[in-house]
Amino acid sequence: MGRIHSFQSLGTVDGPGIRFVVFFQGCHLRCKCCHNPDTWAYADGTEYTAGEIVQRVLRYREYFGKEGGITLSGGEPLLQADFAREIFALCHQSGINTCLDTSGSILNDSVKALLGETDRVLLDIKYTNEEQYRENVGCTLKSALDFLDYLKERKIPVTVRQVIIPTVNDSRENMLALKAILADYPNVDKVELLPFRKICQTKYDNMKLEFPFGHLPAATKAQTDELHKILEE
Repeated sequence: MGRIHSFQSLGTVDGPGIRFVVFFQGCHLRCKCCHNPDTWAYADGTEYTAGEIVQRVLRYREYFGKEGGITLSGGEPLLQADFAREIFALCHQSGINTCLDTSGSILNDSVKALLGETDRVLLDIKYTNEEQYRENVGCTLKSALDFLDYLKERKIPVTVRQVIIPTVNDSRENMLALKAILADYPNVDKVELLPFRKICQTKYDNMKLEFPFGHLPAATKAQTDELHKILEE
């Protein structure tokens, strides 16, 4: 059994093609830009078996086409790596593409087994220096890069994602640092820069929590497009 927060049946922004997205319950990080504080507490989720989840996925198989499939997101799926691996293994038995959306902050035998059933990873490289990671995330940049090293070793395709937060990491210097990091990873074939949003404020208010970055301005697509040009220089 695993604990799940929610499902999205026809996702278009969580990996290639049309995806059935499973949002796992539970996260050990406390990112100051987190949009899903309701996924933090593991006990708040609903229990499912891997088979029950895959049966839901199969209902939408005709929409996946050549590129689509299942994406496990969160929360943090790596906290339930054995359960995630079972889901992916069952999906592979039915010819369904598998994608993992993760912070890359855990790398143990269970996670390595999960990656053995993973066709693509959406990896958050949240910042490009240790200071910002410690201050704004709760883990280290090194853990994410160690994870990326393993993906490179296994030749697993990677989409790197970074949320662009005005006044925090929306600089040319940050983009050049990210570009330098990724130069060593030929398995990274796509980079997505995601505009920081504040539509989650209602969740924080309802949970009586402070949104740490609530005082910062939202980013625009135009801003992320300009920063993306630096990666392409």
